[in-house]
Amino acid sequence: MKPRERIFAALNHAEVDRVPRFEIWIDHPLDALGQESIVDAYANLGQDCILLPSHRPPESNAWRDGTDEWGCVWVNGMYSHGLVESEADLEHYSPHLDYVKRLFDSEETANVRSQYPDHCLIFGTHVGPLTAGFMAMGFERFFSLLIKNPDFVHKVLEARTDYCIALYQQAISLGAELVVLGDDAAHRDGPMISPSMWREFIMPYHSRIVEELEVPVIWHSDGNILPLLPYAIEAGFVGFHGLEPAAGINLSKVKQEYGQDLVLVGNIDVGVLCANNMEAVRQEVHRCLEQGAPGGGYMVASCNSIFEGMNPKAVLEMFHYLDDLGI
Repeated sequence: MKPRERIFAALNHAEVDRVPRFEIWIDHPLDALGQESIVDAYANLGQDCILLPSHRPPESNAWRDGTDEWGCVWVNGMYSHGLVESEADLEHYSPHLDYVKRLFDSEETANVRSQYPDHCLIFGTHVGPLTAGFMAMGFERFFSLLIKNPDFVHKVLEARTDYCIALYQQAISLGAELVVLGDDAAHRDGPMISPSMWREFIMPYHSRIVEELEVPVIWHSDGNILPLLPYAIEAGFVGFHGLEPAAGINLSKVKQEYGQDLVLVGNIDVGVLCANNMEAVRQEVHRCLEQGAPGGGYMVASCNSIFEGMNPKAVLEMFHYLDDLGI
């Protein structure tokens, strides 16, 4: 099977020649992985998907220093707090939807499709309404106003959903065939808000995102999101990515309970990929394939991403061991 065929077969819970490899974000320093470009890294490291390239506008302070266009304050490249606390703030810190066009280079994306015509071109980033909402407002303000001023919170969530849809529609117009909604909703002990509040505040916007995008949507979140998976199914997501082992996620149990309705992606422990035990890496890959692959509907990947600070030898061992197994 060709890479695209393999991924879409998995999305339909159909038979595949081998388990699709679906590492969404490869952010690790390329030289440490022996790669010259991020796009080439996906193909060279055996992935069936390639992330559509995008770029921050040069004047944006996001992940740099200062206040970005969304009202988020950054210090030395790290998120500090959010400034949105009124409707005037929300209007000021909500760029026009045409802003999404500045994040992509149409010639660059066309070249990716030309170079890798058989791969599944995907796009994913953390612009989900919950994440975008609590970052714009700041954690304390956002979560307190869920109770004190829910109408304003809904206005923030609606505005961020509008942008999210516009961004993904732009990516789709440039060739993205599958999108991943990054919307972190949980910590290691459970969701950030109760399931009842999730149904009221977040699920309607997730449902709208899925409904208005003409390609399948996978939801990504770190943490223990088990109580929220029924809402993911109800919202219409085709799959879920993350499944963090450190948050107590047991892939076998999730597969048994939700595997008929959601394609499961990930679960390889990033802690193992930060260490120096190659046998542990192989055991982790084997465990995920053994627990996730039977019956289809599973794509193998780390539970988060390939990020700076991982042991490049361990990362390469994961990819090479998948090549050796060929399943």
